Amino acid sequence: MSLPMVAYFSMEMAIDQSLYTYAGGLGYLAGSHMHSAGYLDLPLVGVTMLWSYGYGIQTINSTTNTVELSYEKQQFPNLQDPGISAEITIFGQKVIVKAFHLPRSIFGTAPIYFLTTDIPENPPEIREYSGKLYDGTEKTRIAQEIILGIGGLQILRKAGIPIQVVHLNEGHALPAAFQLLADFGGDLNKVKEHLVFTTHTPVAAGNEAHSAHLLADAGFFAGTSVEQAIQLGGDDFSLTVAALRMSRIANGVSQLHGQVANNMWSWVQGRCPIVAITNAVDLRQWQDPRIKAAGQDSQALSTLKKTMKQELFDQVKQRIGLQLNPDVLTLVWARRFTEYKRAWLIFQDEARLRKLLENNKIQLLFSGKFHPEDTAGKNMFNKVIEYAEQFPNVGILTGYDLSLSGYLKRGADIWLNTPLRPMEASGTSGMSANMNGALHFSTYDGWAVEGTFHGINGFIINENSGDDYLPVEERHRQDYESMMSQLEDIIIPAYYGNTPQWTHWMREAIQTAEAYFHSDRMVIEYYNRLYKTICL
Repeated sequence: MSLPMVAYFSMEMAIDQSLYTYAGGLGYLAGSHMHSAGYLDLPLVGVTMLWSYGYGIQTINSTTNTVELSYEKQQFPNLQDPGISAEITIFGQKVIVKAFHLPRSIFGTAPIYFLTTDIPENPPEIREYSGKLYDGTEKTRIAQEIILGIGGLQILRKAGIPIQVVHLNEGHALPAAFQLLADFGGDLNKVKEHLVFTTHTPVAAGNEAHSAHLLADAGFFAGTSVEQAIQLGGDDFSLTVAALRMSRIANGVSQLHGQVANNMWSWVQGRCPIVAITNAVDLRQWQDPRIKAAGQDSQALSTLKKTMKQELFDQVKQRIGLQLNPDVLTLVWARRFTEYKRAWLIFQDEARLRKLLENNKIQLLFSGKFHPEDTAGKNMFNKVIEYAEQFPNVGILTGYDLSLSGYLKRGADIWLNTPLRPMEASGTSGMSANMNGALHFSTYDGWAVEGTFHGINGFIINENSGDDYLPVEERHRQDYESMMSQLEDIIIPAYYGNTPQWTHWMREAIQTAEAYFHSDRMVIEYYNRLYKTICL
């Protein structure tokens, strides 16, 4: 039986530093999917957007000491023009969608089509549709999803690619499902034969929804009546609910998230099964090649870690002027700034933390991005800027991209992860940190439930997972106490007093990540559990 040709739709993909077409974790995951599919030479093509202004550039205003967001027009020298475009209608206006192509030969990925409306054939307001990733204007956001889904499907057909499976990585490209429904004359069972769906959001309120009538006006439903669309996704139309009803099978992105998703969507009548396929990252993209060269030599591994720390600290000095010491235990918190990830948790008792910092027991680095419309995330970022000013050995870095992410993951001793359980669907940053000998220090959430073994290859903050029912402030308190007591009583003493134990933990972290959290395993699992079952 031959493998089916899969079209993988994702609103963002982190492929290479030269292609700033991503925001964070979803894009990093999609990038690893593309890299592994290319390396394994599997029949898969990617479809994403070519964002003219990306996700914005964060800088710190030296006068106000607060973060500012600006946008600059991007250049994309590695993309090729195949001369393919499609014409679609959005809010009654003609929209020309232009495709650029990234062949396998450039970065070794599966081939990818990048879509844009920022071309002279479109008027200025339509050119802006592919301007900013996750634009905060509702109509623009809807237009972007129609471009990705309907425009993307048309581009693939014009390219002559015989797609058998459409994979929606989150609900953003759901209009592709409605285009399939139109193509099959309204036969939903036919759509289900060709559609699979990955859900990433473990909180019902975080799943995107819009007025069904607004979506109908936009052309989101590709000619399907608004009445039928409401039957699939509700009047306050939920993209996730509709995707679950239109797909043959769906998946959560960790074993825990699979359980959470099944519980969360159990009320959805007619939904497809939800299985669990744990996220992973591309080892070739994320692991420093010197790790392999160090082999099983503990001294070589320790020396390499100090070298990678110094390389990170050179970047820190260059970017923010902070001088850090490679002999000091370094904790890194780097991911999306949103409330449930709790960047502030380690600062709960300022005197307790200050003692560790002033005595050079630890150093702290923060980095990441917030959604431009997320006021709480922006405020959290600004609060960490304040802490960095007030505390010694604390730094916050703007411009979190593939390059900086790589430096942080290679240079960290401890990769700190503090989400409020069970709100982290998976997380992938700790996987690539593990691959470089950083120990994952995490709450018992997401992939940590499967891959962080307490006292063996990392540390778990508050394993009392049955305490999820407690008031949130009490959970913050318990998590904080667990984190700090382990840091003070186990992690710091081992780092400074038991080097053989520390290098053993590093080796265990590397080997665990290599064994299971490499995206080659993930992509093969997608073929075996989601794609192949739909082969015609």
